[in-house]
Formats: sequence, C-alpha cells, structure tokens
Amino acid sequence: MSGPEPAPHPAPLRVRGATKSYGGTLAVDGVDLDLDPGELLVLVGPSGCGKSTLLRTIAGLSALDAGTIEVAGAAVDDGRRATPPEQRPVGMVFQDHTLFPHLTLADNVGFGLRRRSATDRRRRVEDLLELVGIGHLARRYPHEVSGGERQRASVARAVAPRPALLLLDEPFAALDPNLREQVRAELVSLLRVTATPAVFVSHDQAEALALGDRLAVMRAGRLVQVGAGPEVYDRPVDRFVARFLGDASFLPVAIDGGRPRTELGPLDLDGGEVAAGAVAVVRPADVTLAPVVGEAVDEVVGEVVDRSYQGPTWTYDLRLPSGSVVRATPPRTLVLERGDRAAVVLRDRRPALVAG
Repeated sequence: MSGPEPAPHPAPLRVRGATKSYGGTLAVDGVDLDLDPGELLVLVGPSGCGKSTLLRTIAGLSALDAGTIEVAGAAVDDGRRATPPEQRPVGMVFQDHTLFPHLTLADNVGFGLRRRSATDRRRRVEDLLELVGIGHLARRYPHEVSGGERQRASVARAVAPRPALLLLDEPFAALDPNLREQVRAELVSLLRVTATPAVFVSHDQAEALALGDRLAVMRAGRLVQVGAGPEVYDRPVDRFVARFLGDASFLPVAIDGGRPRTELGPLDLDGGEVAAGAVAVVRPADVTLAPVVGEAVDEVVGEVVDRSYQGPTWTYDLRLPSGSVVRATPPRTLVLERGDRAAVVLRDRRPALVAG
C-alpha cells in the first residue's frame, strides 16, 4: 500500500490584485501573477509602466495599497500589513552592484551566511564564486575588479542564503553590450544550477526574450500579456505588444472569396472569423525581397524608402502600392538603394492578427 503523496511545494510567488499608487498616480493596477518553482520570469515594458514598482512591492521596499503577495506560501503583504524586507525570504540584485566596499568579494558573498559554521560558509562561497567565474578574485575588493565581476559577485551574494525568490532590477543595464551578454549567460546558468526562481525587470526586448521562461508585458500598471517568449513574440495580443517586442509592420486584412488576405497575398489561417478592421502582424524576417527584372507580373512591387546597415543584414523599409510600409531583412548579399524597386513576398502565411 502506497503512502500519502508528498505535499506540493508552494509557489515561489503568488500575487493577487496588487495595487499601488504614488501621489494619485496608479503605478500598479490590480496585477495577478504566479511563479513556478525554478522559473525565470521577466517583467518587461516601457519606462513608467510599473514593472519596477511591482518588483519593489514584492521585495517589501514599498507596501501595497490593496491586494496580496505570497512568497513561498507565506503572506508578506495583504494591503494592510507588510512584512519588512529583511524578514522576507527574498534576494535582491540592483543594477549598481551595491557591494560593501570594505569587504572582499568572498566576504561580500558570505555576508548573509554568518550564522553558518565557518566550514559551511567557506564551501558555499567558494562554490558560488566558481559558478559565476570569479573564484580567482575571491580576495579582491570591489574597487579592484571590473563592473561585470562586481555584478557577478552581487548575484552570488543574493543567491548564497538560498532565497525562496530572487528579484533583479535591470541587473545588466550598467554593463557594455558584449559583457552584458556574457554575464547574463553566467547568471542564468547559476540560477538553473541552484534551481532559484527569479523575477527580472528589463526594458530590453531582446534580453527579455533570451532570458525568461516566460515574459510578463506591462503597460500603464497592468499586465497586458503573459506567456513564453515565442508565444508572446509570435502571437501578440495587440499592436503595443507586437511593437514593443520587436520590429513589426501591420497590413490590413480583407476577405476575398471567403478567404482572408493582405496586400501581399492570401493567408492560411485556422478557422474562426476575422474581426472587422483586423491587421496582420508582419515581422521583418517574414518578408522576402527579390530584385525586379523587367516588367513585374503577378508580383507586389515595393519601393525602398529607407535603409540601415545592421552588420549581419541590411534593413529596408518598402512602400507598397497601397501606401503601407513593410520592413524586411533579406540576406546581406541583396543590397538595395533608396528608390530601388523590389518584389515583396510574405513568407509567413499564418501571421498573428490584432485589432487595427
């Protein structure tokens, strides 16, 4: 006879109806959010959308006006009483490193482990410094290492006490682009190895897509869409999400002979009616260009109205006969000048549709 099933682990984070105002301005507006064990979630949105305010309420740096926050199954804010930050099982990493300047990197990482035995503390610190690639810098002071190395130490220090939840507010913003990518990869590896659930705040769309198991897109204090990166990128719920997560053009959708189509041809959409005024979301990679030779027949021809060199590719904006403009990133071997004409083909016949 089998014994009782083990009790499920409580969710690292559960937010319900979180609301926060500053001086009459609603910064967080009735947010519901859950985090699974070991999950990495990125709060993303434009400046002023409320993502950092939401993170601060989870950390305990700001109290809710209404709603509830639970961390690892325990209520830490119910809109009336808020548990102080130091009493929450939460680690926090900021973009400015916030290391103690008078302590070595090793002592910084071990700061939250003072109640452990010296042997356990030393082993934990050594393991974490090695995991983030700075074990050889253990005896250095913060001013003796680079910004990327300081940020690695900051993350290791936050993870050292094994928090139920890690919060990171723009942790890579102060780093150079090339270094940012490297530190980000090492940080994610550390979180995976230690199974630490985390919520990141970022305004960088590419970083959010690369970093999170899920994205939570915010606008004006509300969550607009939550889902896995490919889902949110390929199936945005509206124009705002489509544009925020990357270049997007929008082509009106019409019904021709019972079949939906855009100016670039028919669409292969699964069932369901197309709402009046719907537009197709067209990403640059969804568009194929070809030089026009002679008189174009059965082709939609666009005129290059702008172009920019991106290194791996050229990016072109083309005006279609209707006046709509689409963006394309063809192979770099195709080089067009402003005013050139090119045949424009929609590669993706199953684009997302959003309200016009």
